[in-house]
Amino acid sequence: MDIWNAAMAQISSIIRRGHAARLSDKAFLEREITAWLHSPARQMQVKGVLYYEGQHDILRRQRTVIGEAGTLSAVENLPNNRLVDNQYGKLVAQKANYLLGQPFVVESRNAQHAACLKQVFDKRFLRTLKNAGKAALCGGIAWLHPHYDETGALVFRLFPAYEILPFWRDSEHTELDCAVRFYEVQGYNGSTPVIIQKVELFTLDGVRCFLWKNGSLIPDTAAPDGACAYVTADGKALNWQRVPLVAVKYNEGEIPLLARVKTLQDALDVMLSDFENNMQEDARNTILVLKNYDGTDLGEFRRNLAQFGAVKVRTEGDAQGGVETLEVQVNSENYKTILALLKTALIENGMGFDAKDDRLSGNPNQMNIQSMYSDIDLDANDMETELQAAFDSILWFVDAHLANTGQGDFAGDDVTITFNRDMLMNETEAIANCAASAGLLSEETIVAQHPWVDDPQAELARLKRQREEERQREYDPFTENPPRGIEPAGRVV
Repeated sequence: MDIWNAAMAQISSIIRRGHAARLSDKAFLEREITAWLHSPARQMQVKGVLYYEGQHDILRRQRTVIGEAGTLSAVENLPNNRLVDNQYGKLVAQKANYLLGQPFVVESRNAQHAACLKQVFDKRFLRTLKNAGKAALCGGIAWLHPHYDETGALVFRLFPAYEILPFWRDSEHTELDCAVRFYEVQGYNGSTPVIIQKVELFTLDGVRCFLWKNGSLIPDTAAPDGACAYVTADGKALNWQRVPLVAVKYNEGEIPLLARVKTLQDALDVMLSDFENNMQEDARNTILVLKNYDGTDLGEFRRNLAQFGAVKVRTEGDAQGGVETLEVQVNSENYKTILALLKTALIENGMGFDAKDDRLSGNPNQMNIQSMYSDIDLDANDMETELQAAFDSILWFVDAHLANTGQGDFAGDDVTITFNRDMLMNETEAIANCAASAGLLSEETIVAQHPWVDDPQAELARLKRQREEERQREYDPFTENPPRGIEPAGRVV
């Protein structure tokens, strides 16, 4: 077994060295980037962001009719409403706020370590993490880049999925060999605004900068030659021992949420738009049957009807002239039923919840609320598993920063990250259960479950301070507010 493990380790090392050698080949990178830019996976990542912003496929739809040859032809004289009912965007916001809407709790046995971590995981980081959760839902994966800002503080920058082409070391996508960032910036060619496409190659040696033109990599003359270091301290160029990109995944397959619900969202937009189209086609709700029309063509008939409100007909022999109508009724109940079914299917397939659920009517108990949240809770479990793995990498960079800046060497310390899910609850029932658990559970456990408490440790500290103050007042004979039934002792003159 030892011989086999040694052989496999040697083979893996050879493969990694060969992979790294290929990465230095400019043609290899150009082929990989070109294939990735036009890949279905990246197109779905882009659409995930566009759909969240409300830019759905329905906005590019044309009205068509059956032409003379029996084929569909685009027409411009029919109502062409393009309505968007963005239930998908609502799902993304629901999931991100459910898991990341509340501050998470950092716990460590080392009080100094916990205090340092809370300084890094400030409100700015909480906002970045929540946005990373939304980006992961839209793209299946998002990326956090640790770097130093102008003040020297360690911060994390968010890169969306469609900007990063990762080269993984393993098939489970847990370790990075290197990564390519492709992004666009606004620039000028003289006085003409142009879009400049840039490429950054992240490796252990630093970052290399290129321009992307006509499928080729061209060195960026505005960037330093060679690999630029990630960190500069005291005039020295420093690099992380890991590629400074942390993957924040929505699920283990890195599948965007849109992949589950796109067809349902498109159908919802189409049905809503078609209903509006049919309601606006007033002239077409009535089919006109002409008899001996005194005119040349149907275009003239429509113009006379619209302009004068009347048309001329004639009688020839026994053939009486006239205009008859056939009514076409638009059944709105059919549309309402289909729209309701589509919304329900979209919420179920997207594993969200309906805030207008019948289970919330009246005075819902906690079991009904938990039943309504069961789907989103299951999906949040998968996302939290990936987030916990991402925090292992985040903590590695934070601990390296703390060690390098002399704040302490905390490598190996056990840190627990607890996410506070933002779930509706019957607070009266929850508080009653907490009160009934006194004497059965520890005070720390009860406080952690109380619906009004966000930080259990801070609340326990406040309780301890309050009890000490009450104890001091109880035994201080000169207190201005003695306990009831006790008079302050007289002073000695």
